[in-house]
Amino acid sequence: MLKKAKTFDEVRNGYRWNIPDYYNIGADICDRWADKEPGRLAIIDVEPGKFTREYSFADLKAMSNRLANALSARGIGRRAGEMGDRVGVMLPQRFETAVAHVALAKLACISIPLFTLFGPDALLHRLADSGARAIVTDAPGVERIKPLLQQLPALELIICVDGAIGPARSFAALCEAESPAFEPVWTLADDPAILIYTSGTTGNPKGALHAHRVLLGHLPGVELSHEFLPQAGDRFWTPADWAWIGGLLDVLMPALHHGIPVVACRFAKFTAEAAFDLIKTCRIRNAFLPPTALKMMKLLPQTETPEVRLRSVVSGGEPLGAELIEWGRTTLGVTINEFYGQTECNMVVSSCAALEPPLPVGESHMVLAGCCQAVGTGFFGCLSIPEGDLNAQAQAPVSTAQGPARQQHPT
Repeated sequence: MLKKAKTFDEVRNGYRWNIPDYYNIGADICDRWADKEPGRLAIIDVEPGKFTREYSFADLKAMSNRLANALSARGIGRRAGEMGDRVGVMLPQRFETAVAHVALAKLACISIPLFTLFGPDALLHRLADSGARAIVTDAPGVERIKPLLQQLPALELIICVDGAIGPARSFAALCEAESPAFEPVWTLADDPAILIYTSGTTGNPKGALHAHRVLLGHLPGVELSHEFLPQAGDRFWTPADWAWIGGLLDVLMPALHHGIPVVACRFAKFTAEAAFDLIKTCRIRNAFLPPTALKMMKLLPQTETPEVRLRSVVSGGEPLGAELIEWGRTTLGVTINEFYGQTECNMVVSSCAALEPPLPVGESHMVLAGCCQAVGTGFFGCLSIPEGDLNAQAQAPVSTAQGPARQQHPT
């Protein structure tokens, strides 16, 4: 955790990476808090106009343990000397989505976050390329998967949070039949945990395989952009789907790591009015708002904008510009901090308005010209990352230059 300071130099000098040999995301973001403070609030599940339900870390632990047991009883897990089974999670923001990711991590499986709006081709490619053996989804998801089953021989189990539908088993029934006790698999920090596919700008989407340590790597950037975490009253929310690396690893998992409640909300359609209302009624203090959401909120007349009490707002994906930054100060009451990252290497650089000068924190990585030569300050190059894409060792992505055991991304 970053130590709160006044300058970047103080933050940088006071920080050291500490990655343990053994580390499990699920045990960290769930069981650690459930064992220490079982009643601590973890997830606030909101469906506007219908319900608001609160779940504690004890609830999250019990349900994720039940799901882990249900999967294990059906042969889903990790076998000696092999990579853990790949399991898709195609759900909107809701309690069961967090349950699935936590359960899969504790089981040493590899979760595959999948957007609920994926069409058949996008869904088929990801499930086939990953060799997914199971998927957790909802009723609309089951209908999307059914026509693809003959092309997915590895997919053995479909679990539906809306009950038993067609080939899908009921999430609730499976979990109710299992014990709430489960001992997380002892995983190395380097063991694979999450498989997130790129958007496929150049060729087919490629699977970026992240290890359990990926969460620890995200924490400094998340903490910095939210001007140090945790603080009293913090409560996280983003309209970004948790299937996106920004929603999953910049909001849900870092917040739970710090014991901060996360609001899960399923808007039928995102509107500025609905966003402001949610921020106010759910007492949200920390928000990750993509540029598109901020621009929509900015269009709402000042007279229709309710008073909110945000402590921090972050954004990323494209530059915001001075006008939007100033609107944030005037209307939201905070300076919006920006960060840069991508699926393969997320949260590389983040800003923090509370510190000066605006520089990144953490450890430096080389920026290269070609495959081996470092470039000077002010020059374009490629950020050198020591990982590859799943099933892409033989052919490097068109958008990157592949060096020996390293992947380089344009900067």
